[in-house]
Amino acid sequence: MDDTSKYLIHADVAANGVVERSDVVGAIFGQTEGLLGDELDLRDLQQSSKVGRIDVTVSSEGGQSFGEVTIASSLDRVDTAILAASLETITRVGPCRARVEVTEIEDVREAKRRKVVERAKELLGEAFNESITSSEEIQAEVREAVRVANITEYDGLPAGPRIPDADAVIVVEGRADVLTLLRYGVKNAIAVEGTNVPDAVADLTDGRTVTAFLDGDRGGELILRELRQVGDVDYVAFAPEGRSVEDLVRHEAVRALREKVQIDELPENGHGLRDEVANKTEAAAGTDGGRIRVTPGAGTEGAAPVEEPSFDSERVDTDTGDANDTEERDGMDTRETPEAADAGEASDEAGHEDDLPPDSLAGHVRAVVGGEMGRARLLDDGFAILDEVPVADVGGAVSDAVDPPHAVVVDGRLSQQLLDVFAERGVSQAVAREAGPFVKRPVEVRVRTAAQMDA
Repeated sequence: MDDTSKYLIHADVAANGVVERSDVVGAIFGQTEGLLGDELDLRDLQQSSKVGRIDVTVSSEGGQSFGEVTIASSLDRVDTAILAASLETITRVGPCRARVEVTEIEDVREAKRRKVVERAKELLGEAFNESITSSEEIQAEVREAVRVANITEYDGLPAGPRIPDADAVIVVEGRADVLTLLRYGVKNAIAVEGTNVPDAVADLTDGRTVTAFLDGDRGGELILRELRQVGDVDYVAFAPEGRSVEDLVRHEAVRALREKVQIDELPENGHGLRDEVANKTEAAAGTDGGRIRVTPGAGTEGAAPVEEPSFDSERVDTDTGDANDTEERDGMDTRETPEAADAGEASDEAGHEDDLPPDSLAGHVRAVVGGEMGRARLLDDGFAILDEVPVADVGGAVSDAVDPPHAVVVDGRLSQQLLDVFAERGVSQAVAREAGPFVKRPVEVRVRTAAQMDA
């Protein structure tokens, strides 16, 4: 069939005798010759390529022959219909009486249109789902890339960019742990790269507030024991049992660092240091709402308890109140001086609930959107955290969740595509930095912005 053909004429042939393909073709040319005039003469139309090759299939059975004729035409609809009708004037094929009946005139272009539509649907579903990225998602991706790119070296060891001048230092086990904390805004971590603590790390602990943040295994305990012998460690925090620091999501890392324990409260030697830390964390949580406080030393009896130094990586100038780096306000390392500790205690008494692990939807909104995390939290019906992911991954996280979240908090724009995913998975509440515009708004999902939550 010629690729330029617009129509296909389909006809059935029946003959009372045994005939062959050449007999059918000859009957078509011979019995239509001169029937429609010179302009529609079949031979002339073939020579000018307005009619294609005549395809014939014939089979014989019981002394009769049956076949099918297909003729491609690039004529207009009227001339094609006239040509098709002329085929039905054939009464003989070879020596036998015969009958020809046109069964269909197929519009080849329509068939092509259907293929185009079906393929376009496939491309629309496959090609564009992954390529549509909001400006908030782009910003979040770039911000995370910049954080990870900031990893440096301190005396040959992997470290965050704040290590040389930070008052507070977090000692971790390996480079992957430093990268993980960088993604969460912690810029004052350094890795010991093994159980043999380097002299550079030991020297670094002198005169600084040091927190050992170690894996929840025996290797973490061994590193802590050597750190205590060669350096000056103030606090210790462990990842959950059997897990590494690099495996923790943001809220798990933040919780572990908030629940760090003073090294002086642990036995000097022996095993089970992780259990000791866990027991003291649980005791502190039961008596002080989950916040660990440091009691002043001798000579301060009766004074109000002072909150332990923060692990915020962005130091605040106590004279001007300006942050040295406002872009990473969600980091984990502030100036660790008695004055800063007193100021932190006063601000907590004034009602800065954002330091507490949020136990309400409003608390999560303050932490995620107010903290400009560039991430999203998936919450159950008790507003406990099911998962925390970058904004760009929230749609996939909700779709793939085994148990659909009850609520989702997004530090970005809630698009129509995301809202459709939430509705499909049964999310009841969605709170975002901004929302819409929406073409359709499912009634089963309650949509609010962070500003509406504060109102």
